[in-house]
Parts: sequence; C-alpha cells; structure tokens
Amino acid sequence: MPFREQNSNKGTFGKVLNFAGSKNYIGAAYLSTVSILKAGAGFAALASEKDIIRSVSTLLPEAVYLSHKEGLKQIKDFSVVLIGCGLGNNKKLFQEVIKLVNSPLVIDADGLNILSKLNITLPENTIITPHPLEAARLLGVGLQDVLDNLEGSAKKLCEKYNCITVLKTHRTIICDGKEISINRHGNSALAKAGSGDVLAGIIAGLLAQSVLPFEAAKLGVYLHSRAGEIASEELTEYSVLASDLPKYLPEAIKQTLSCQSD
Repeated sequence: MPFREQNSNKGTFGKVLNFAGSKNYIGAAYLSTVSILKAGAGFAALASEKDIIRSVSTLLPEAVYLSHKEGLKQIKDFSVVLIGCGLGNNKKLFQEVIKLVNSPLVIDADGLNILSKLNITLPENTIITPHPLEAARLLGVGLQDVLDNLEGSAKKLCEKYNCITVLKTHRTIICDGKEISINRHGNSALAKAGSGDVLAGIIAGLLAQSVLPFEAAKLGVYLHSRAGEIASEELTEYSVLASDLPKYLPEAIKQTLSCQSD
C-alpha cells in the first residue's frame, strides 16, 4: 500500500477524472467513482451526462461533477484519467480524451469496445482491463483463441497497444509485456455486473497515489479480489453485489497493511 503522509491535503493523494456512465449504465458511474475514493485517492471527479450526475451525486456527495466538455477542458489538471465504465458508444469523447490526456490512463468496459474499432496509439502508462471477450475483440481473434492461451493473449495485448494488461478471469493475469503476475485470490462472488467498474476505480485510485502502473494493477486486482472474499464470508458468494465491494475494501486494505507491518 502507498505511504500516507500525515502532513497532507486532498491534493497529496492525487486527483482522478472519471469519464463514465450513460443512459443505461448509471450504476457504472457510481461504482467506479466511489471506488476511486475508497482506494485512497484524495479527489475524484465524474465527467458525465446531466441525468447521470443528478443520480450519482445523491449517493456520493464527496465527488465533484463535471460535464464532458468541462472534463475535457480540465483534463490536464488531473493526475489520472479513467474512461469507459458504462460510457456507451461515445467514440468522439473517447478519441478526444486519448488526444488530450497526459497522465496515467485506465481504460475499461465500453472504452475497450471503442478502442477495438480504432487504429490509435495509446498514451504511455495506460492500463487496459479486458475480460476474455473484450480481449478477443481487441486482438481481432475468436474468444476460444483467448481462452486457450490467456497468458499469451495478455502479452499480445501489451505488445499491440503498448500498455499494461489486466486480463480478468478466475485467476486474473496482469502483464506489462515482459513480466506476468497471476492473482490467486477471489471467488465467484466477483462474477456480478459492476464488479469490473469497482476494479477500474481501485486501480485508478492507486495510480493517483503515485503507485507505479504495473504495481497499481497488481495491487488493485489483489484488493478487489480480497474484498470479494471478505464480503462472501458474511454474505455468501451468491449474494455479494458489486456495490458491496467498496464497503469491504477497507478491510482488505487493513489486512494488507497488517501484512506489510509484519
């Protein structure tokens, strides 16, 4: 876990700008934004549509809310950008963000589907978080090709997009193109809609605290999976919701800090 300086303010722990949410995916905007803050970032701004902002702000008064236009205008003021969670097919916005971003970038969900249709170069220090079907689209291959060679597929994604890949499976693979790490934690509680939005927010929140991208990806995956394990001990693997994961994230962080002190 990143060190927490006591002589600090919200700016000390980084600012994340989250382009998320659309008409049918209001929850994705909330889940990704609350997870940024729960992971320890000092400041989270959600750039979204007016109706999305109205809904999410009632649940999360701690965040700042911007229109897409305002987000693009202020993008260089943020230490991390997250895009894609419930974004819908907003190709124009995605391309504008890629053009303007000058900080670590996390691309998830709809952002990955848009990326698969474009021929663009991603900024340095980008993390992508596909599940196998999204990975297949990004590589232009069949789903079974990815499932038959998960580690190889993760490495190919790193090479194709010059990025760090978090390939989400039962044993999630994190790859920077050279080194591969496999997460051994987690269970079926994480197999719920919205779980990936939480993971993307956690990784972005860690990046904001100056954790190096590959380490942020590995730690984010671990904390997310451990939160799922802790939640399922009380709620069972059947009944954990994605919205439960941020509530159990503090215990996962607490246990990780305890291991560090030992």
